Amino acid sequence: MPRKKRRPSKRPPAPKPASESPRAGSEGKGSQPGKPSGWRRVGVWLVWVLGAACAAGLAALALLYPGSAGPGGGRDVALDVVGDESPEALAARLEAAGLVKRPGLFAFYVRLTGAAGNVARGTHILPDNLTPRELLERLERSPYAGRVRVTFPEGFTRFDIARRLQERHVCWGRDFLTAVASPDLLHELHADGDSLEGFLFPATYDFAADSDPTDVARKLKAEFDRRWAALEARNSPGMLDLSRTLGWGVRQVVTLASMVEKEAVVDDERPIIASVFLNRLRDPSFAATPDQPKLLQCDPTAGYGCLVAPEGAPSCASYTGKITHDIVADPANPYNTYRHEGLPPGPIANPGAKSIEAVLAPASTHYFYFVARGEGRHTFSETYASHAAAVHAPHPP
Repeated sequence: MPRKKRRPSKRPPAPKPASESPRAGSEGKGSQPGKPSGWRRVGVWLVWVLGAACAAGLAALALLYPGSAGPGGGRDVALDVVGDESPEALAARLEAAGLVKRPGLFAFYVRLTGAAGNVARGTHILPDNLTPRELLERLERSPYAGRVRVTFPEGFTRFDIARRLQERHVCWGRDFLTAVASPDLLHELHADGDSLEGFLFPATYDFAADSDPTDVARKLKAEFDRRWAALEARNSPGMLDLSRTLGWGVRQVVTLASMVEKEAVVDDERPIIASVFLNRLRDPSFAATPDQPKLLQCDPTAGYGCLVAPEGAPSCASYTGKITHDIVADPANPYNTYRHEGLPPGPIANPGAKSIEAVLAPASTHYFYFVARGEGRHTFSETYASHAAAVHAPHPP
């Protein structure tokens, strides 16, 4: 039987492989598979250029800007930081205070370093010529902010210490004076009285620039505690005797030591001067009567009263550092030991170890009087008659 002819298939021909079809937009002319077009190559190139420019800018910011010069000539500026400020708000205040030239750049630098949340609250002392890096380190109160070595001589008052701290850019003097009279800090440090006067040990210290004034006060008091422990251990019989005969504790010892510090010039006279004051307090022959109370008659105590409360005593209105007759005659001054019996209300300065030890281990004398005779030395007397003669005796200037 004859075969039927096969009809042609109606299926479309199979498509050519993708590799054989021309790329879209190439019009089939010379396109090479896998290579970007011209515009695409330009775009890639621009991305690389912009990325390199950004990287270079960040590198310049990180390397050059932090060390760039500050805007001023070294004037000290007080800046109160309350915390929770954005970098932009902080930078704006810094510009207004004359501490930065480009607030936007400084704010970006703060964000770049991640220091936004590390700025320390409180009042900062900031010279207006600091570099951005130095400024930020001060604001953070960083240990890398620079160190300041400061020496406080024996006999400095808290006012002298405050002034020197400000001069050396450690902290503002007024903030230090506030700190040393803070009831909370006095309670924390177990200190009696209305301030840390007498317990800010005179020595050489190493501080961070722009320190917290409360931390500065803690450091000085800690040094006092360390020195006192050694002095008391070495002179325990003397401390026991003062406690037994006069009812004294550490505050009374330090108060008398501060008087010795302000009166003495040469070290070998410190125990003798301490003996004069202690003889007046202890010896029955130096009688306490309405006409002759146990007056210690120490000039520096009256001068200190004019420092701490000048408005309370009329005679202090003219005080310039020199003790006058009107000052020692004024009973309105509570520190005036010419008019008030016994020790003053508290220390009148910060004594060193030698003056404290002079009170704990005084010389054994019968002296009740002394007067300066020149060259830093004194004439000591047992009777008022011999004292009066020494007062009128000629002596070197």
